[in-house]
Amino acid sequence: MDKTALITGATSGFGRAAVERFVAGGWRVVACGRRAERLQALVDALGAGNVHAAAFDVRDEIAMQAALAALPPGFRDVDLLVNNAGLALGTRPAQDASLDDWRTMIDTNVTALVTLTRALLPALVARRGAIVNVSSTAGKYPYTGGNVYGGTKAFVSQFSLNLRADLHGTGVRVTALEPGMAETEFTLVRTHGDQAASDALYAGARPMTATDIAETIWWVANLPPHLNVNRLELMPTSQSFAGFQVHRS
Repeated sequence: MDKTALITGATSGFGRAAVERFVAGGWRVVACGRRAERLQALVDALGAGNVHAAAFDVRDEIAMQAALAALPPGFRDVDLLVNNAGLALGTRPAQDASLDDWRTMIDTNVTALVTLTRALLPALVARRGAIVNVSSTAGKYPYTGGNVYGGTKAFVSQFSLNLRADLHGTGVRVTALEPGMAETEFTLVRTHGDQAASDALYAGARPMTATDIAETIWWVANLPPHLNVNRLELMPTSQSFAGFQVHRS
């Protein structure tokens, strides 16, 4: 197989598991992330011929463009873009939330995602490639404290559908992947390092794993080219839908 995937947020969670899965399947991978030492560990484990480490913050457009321009010959022809980098920050209701956290989520989950997508679209069109945008059930189902995080993920899902419309006839496939509860570093980041809060959220729930999501991305990417999964929502069996809130005076 002679295909290349570019995966953001590759230093942990879904992204790292996806890098491992695609290399195991015979793809080359451009692994992108902020933490250079973690990217190097992937290269050391999986082989420099299989993984190219591109260390940059997705919010830094200049660094992003420099990393793309510096891709070595074997990794320049990208067939699949996995926009996985993203985060949630804070659990407080909107009236008490941090505006800095809101801006970081928008810059990462929205602005960086569209910037990288736009940069790679000409190559993806030329190669009749594919895009998998990692969204969330939070973009569809509101919950207290979800505020801007849910808003950014709603954008990701709608942007994916609009890309599908714009890319009509090019052969480029676009999927919005919308996971529910999955145990990664997600809650640890969201709570600014509160391990107890992360442990409590997942305790006894049997949440999805990073491997589950990586296998799903692999399946989507390797479907026959005439099939497109527009949106794919996943939850662990233990998770379902909450009722409406009612405030009583």
